[in-house]
Amino acid sequence: MLTIKKHISECLYNKYAVLCADPELTAEDFAGFLEYPPDEKLGDLAFPCFKLSRALRMAPPAIAAKLADGLADDIIGKAEVVGGYINFYISPEYLAGKLMPDILERGESYGSFDFGKGKTVVLDYSSPNVAKPFHIGHLGTTVIGHSLKKLHQFAGYDCVGVNYLGDWGTQFGKLIVAYRKWGSREQVEKVGIDELVSLYVKFHAEAEKDPSLDDEARAEFTKLEHHDEENTNLWKWFIQLSLDEYSKTYKQLGITFESYNGESFAAQRTDDVIKELNEKDMLRVDDGASLVDLEKYDMPPFLILKKDGSTLYSARDIATAIYRKNTYDFDKSIYVTSAGQSLHFAQLFKVVEMMGYDWAKQMIHVPYGTVSINGAKLATRTGNVILLRDLFAESIEKVSKIIEEKNSALENRDEVAEAVGVGAIIFYYLSNSRIKDINFILEDALNFDGNTGPYAQYTYARTCSIISKAGGVPDVKPSGADVTDPSEAALLKTLSIYPEKVLNAIDELEPSVITRYILDVCAAFNRFYHECQIVTADSPKVRDFRVALTACTRSVIGSAFELICMRKTEKI
Repeated sequence: MLTIKKHISECLYNKYAVLCADPELTAEDFAGFLEYPPDEKLGDLAFPCFKLSRALRMAPPAIAAKLADGLADDIIGKAEVVGGYINFYISPEYLAGKLMPDILERGESYGSFDFGKGKTVVLDYSSPNVAKPFHIGHLGTTVIGHSLKKLHQFAGYDCVGVNYLGDWGTQFGKLIVAYRKWGSREQVEKVGIDELVSLYVKFHAEAEKDPSLDDEARAEFTKLEHHDEENTNLWKWFIQLSLDEYSKTYKQLGITFESYNGESFAAQRTDDVIKELNEKDMLRVDDGASLVDLEKYDMPPFLILKKDGSTLYSARDIATAIYRKNTYDFDKSIYVTSAGQSLHFAQLFKVVEMMGYDWAKQMIHVPYGTVSINGAKLATRTGNVILLRDLFAESIEKVSKIIEEKNSALENRDEVAEAVGVGAIIFYYLSNSRIKDINFILEDALNFDGNTGPYAQYTYARTCSIISKAGGVPDVKPSGADVTDPSEAALLKTLSIYPEKVLNAIDELEPSVITRYILDVCAAFNRFYHECQIVTADSPKVRDFRVALTACTRSVIGSAFELICMRKTEKI
């Protein structure tokens, strides 16, 4: 799909290539130079010619004059030279006569691409540690990861979502010991994952008094590693209890995975990794531990084996990377984890590259910042952890009360309250650049009047209400002459850049690009709504055009919601 920015940049580049005997820049460079002016009087897009002075050996105003000459076409209504800038004005005929029919025809597929067709992306995200409930710290990897999956699917990629469960390690030895000493099947079945947490906490409290418990735990995990039937059955039960709990959260978020292969799956493949590292003479022994030396890459050593010969998660990560490439033949392998793991992934990618796998360059780490609640950092040991289910429940309850005050007659209030309550948390989180630390304040997230999820969902519901009152979307053939109000033109221009925002979000691996764009669309639509009569317009022609424009807005907001894991609500 051709974006307006790409069209203008290609037109400019073609002119530049004629003027420059040996062009160093590309059309993509020109697209990067284009700017959105702060004042609409300065055009819809602007191109600064200063960066071309050295290559063309001309003053910027002269360059602007030469490049702008004859640029007007079906999309570019006018190209105006102002000093060293070219200000572009998008043709109303294009916006109304071509863009609107395209959105009306394509609906929520408008803005999608097919450049990913035939390519595969593996996305590793969420990945909780088994036997522990979700807390708000898990929200980032989960919603960022799934949004990136949705974005890549929107561009035509085949996507494999992997929930790399933390389902292996000595903690299971501890849990097995605690269950046998203080637990019961009846109590665990009754309480679920919270009982497993209680048993785990009790183990640590008792182990401080009796350190021999740690030896027992190591022995039980060793039995598990050697496929002891009783321990294996307990381990599988703990995992299933955890998955049953996680599925409730994933259902609320509308998230599914293609694979749940976690650390236990990778642990079965580490012997081959150790063998390969040895064959390639990459392992060095230091104080009994085996490692890959990365000093010449200015990184600490990558530890592979402990002194006792047991593998570390680094070995499992290498095994997993090789397995995923062999299984899915990915074009991208994306890992969504906290910024605190950036060094680990830099080491991992370098070691895979050193092993001779040129696909290491296809592996990408997507880091994100930390979360605090009302200014207080999360800390498991002090108990300052907000469980995601509790946060969702509180948000849903508060939204339900707001809906009761605003629209007590709403039939499916519980369903809407869940969509808005959960959506508010997602939207609040994804409104920030992922790398930034977030201070989560629920009251701010639930504000119906701010730049929030409820405001966006309310705007979407407003578009649905207007279309319903109008009796549906009219069959129209709009033209530039139908654009009679500045707010109509502004809304159309905002809708026109949706494909560009999708590309930006994919290129930058940044869902907040879409979240912020949703707010731009909502602002443009609400301005149009307040300044123009829609269903009660003076003439049927104006009415039909504005209802159709409302339908275009509904499609774009609805499509964008899907890309950030938000549910649509037709009534609030």
